[in-house]
Amino acid sequence: MEKYPNIVVPDHGRGFFGIGIYGLRTTANLGTLWRSAQIMKADFLFVIGKRYQTMRTDTMKSWKHIPLFEYDTLDHFFSALPKGAKLVGIELDERSVPLMTYTHPDRAVYLLGAEDKGLPQDALTRCDEVVQIPGEFSLNVSVAGSIVLYDRLLKQGMNPQNIRI
Repeated sequence: MEKYPNIVVPDHGRGFFGIGIYGLRTTANLGTLWRSAQIMKADFLFVIGKRYQTMRTDTMKSWKHIPLFEYDTLDHFFSALPKGAKLVGIELDERSVPLMTYTHPDRAVYLLGAEDKGLPQDALTRCDEVVQIPGEFSLNVSVAGSIVLYDRLLKQGMNPQNIRI
């Protein structure tokens, strides 16, 4: 008998997706997001303007299983976007659509802003789409990213009751 017989391993089929943070202030948030990205089967993670450091919140040692890309500037990041990927900003903005009604693209790169400042306007204008998580207040960046990844997983037909974290 299997240890966890009802574990679901997401199979996102065609396409790919990654998630990252611009202007990361707290490395603990990156560790938490990295762990969520691994669990939700993201293909890659990235940071813009901040270098990776080993962190205690990455209890699964996700750096061994999902690649992290580091970009010095927004321009460096934009020049390296995968061909055919949609850049999806996660931000409270006048053009953002609610996550509840959002249809995730097959090939997506999700971009989160810094914990204290969010995404700057020059990043938002280069996003193909902007999504917001409903709520009266902004969320911690790793929590917001984890919610977006979970929403993607759910909308791909996974049953949330069968997922163990």
